[in-house]
Amino acid sequence: MEVKYEKENPLLHRKEVTAILHSEANPSVSDIAKKIADKFKTEEDKLAIKSIKGKFGRRTFLIKAFVYKSKEDKEKIEPKKKEKSQQPAGQEPAPEEKAGKKEEKKAEK
Repeated sequence: MEVKYEKENPLLHRKEVTAILHSEANPSVSDIAKKIADKFKTEEDKLAIKSIKGKFGRRTFLIKAFVYKSKEDKEKIEPKKKEKSQQPAGQEPAPEEKAGKKEEKKAEK
């Protein structure tokens, strides 16, 4: 892994890093997090991987990541992940739930 750009951002308590990774296969986010954590001597839970971009036919990947000083700083700044609904993918809600939504729409009109 080759670090191309590194900027300290004291206001947000982080380093903004751009790196190039040479790999035979598409790297996963967890693989990249391990390599960046080793490079900057920090834990993986202090990292935010923003993007992994590869070009067709090339074996180089452009990685943008933030390395926070603490886990608390990361939790304050990074947007929260939305929780997925309780319905498994591809299943529709129960018929009584559909009926309740239709009645609510009629009541609004």
